[in-house]
Amino acid sequence: MLALRLARGTHPLILLRRLMVAAASAGVGFLLLCTLTYALAHPDDSTASTLRLLWCLIPLAATVHFALAVARTDPSTRPRSGLSAVGLGPARLAVLAAVSTAVASTLGSSVALLFFLHLRGDLTGLPFDGAEAELLAADQPLPLAAALTLLALVPLLASGAAALTLRPRRARPGTEPETPAAPSAAPPGLPWGVALTAAGLAMETYASGGAPGTPLPLPGQSEGSPAGVLAGWALTALGLAMAGPGITHLCGRILQTLRPGATRLLAGRILMEESRRIGRPLGVMCAVASAAITASAVYSSSGPSPDPVPFGPLTGLGAALVITCTTATLLTALLEARHARADTTEALVRIGTPTAIFRNATALRAAALLTVFTPLTLSVATLAAAPFSR
Repeated sequence: MLALRLARGTHPLILLRRLMVAAASAGVGFLLLCTLTYALAHPDDSTASTLRLLWCLIPLAATVHFALAVARTDPSTRPRSGLSAVGLGPARLAVLAAVSTAVASTLGSSVALLFFLHLRGDLTGLPFDGAEAELLAADQPLPLAAALTLLALVPLLASGAAALTLRPRRARPGTEPETPAAPSAAPPGLPWGVALTAAGLAMETYASGGAPGTPLPLPGQSEGSPAGVLAGWALTALGLAMAGPGITHLCGRILQTLRPGATRLLAGRILMEESRRIGRPLGVMCAVASAAITASAVYSSSGPSPDPVPFGPLTGLGAALVITCTTATLLTALLEARHARADTTEALVRIGTPTAIFRNATALRAAALLTVFTPLTLSVATLAAAPFSR
């Protein structure tokens, strides 16, 4: 009830983010239900059913990541003065964030179930009743327990991740009074990120070398064994996410080299301060972009085939979910970073700093990140696509 009351007075932009979480949850739920009906219609083809389920894990992870970013930036779940007096301390606020995330995700899963049943023809009285009855195995009874279990994945994972991330952490003895970390200290994880990225590319190369037929079949194709390739992509994405903060911090340090002026100094300092906040979404965005380039290169160079369009509607839906959730997560992190430095910006304006410096610093930060992450994305995509071109 408290979560619903807070939602009534929430800023429209925050409500839009929650609706986007619900929409992403609905998309993932629909994909999972389609996977279930495919398994019902093809009980002897367990390999293809497993393949479709593996592909669903990618948009599922992107949706949970986006839901976590929305929960972290929700103003109603931030500790504020006076809330502890009424029993809303950090622990209660973390529970509130998890409940809000669960409500939005459950709403999306419910919409997915209704839309799915409508297309199957189980719900009548609306346009397009049973429009996809054959595709969704309307002649087979739908196991309700299995459907509800699949639909509960996003709410459970998203709310659990929000509660785990936003839980209050006890200060270690001897660390008070707390001192902020120096901005010059590079975030840890860059060496591990590079190692994981290299391991993922190596695993992908090994897995694609021994797979018969199509090395990376999309849902609907029965050739190949993509488990090793998907595991390699997962390691690559994890490695880029871990290396993202370190790379962003390095961009800020490079901007401040060779006797920087006020604009370069400000841009570099902001990148170093915000490297931990925006670095991981940048790394994930780099991984998704490189995977999209790799997939496009693989299927454009595969030559003529009986099916000239390897990307079906469900594949397109999954790709759209991943790209949209990843982009929205990055934009949410950028908005969070802007809010975090609002006091500093206001203080600089009060002492007479020209507003043009802030605009130039923003453009300089964007140029620096594009200069570094664009070649990195292309390099990873080229290395990932190389085994498939043999």
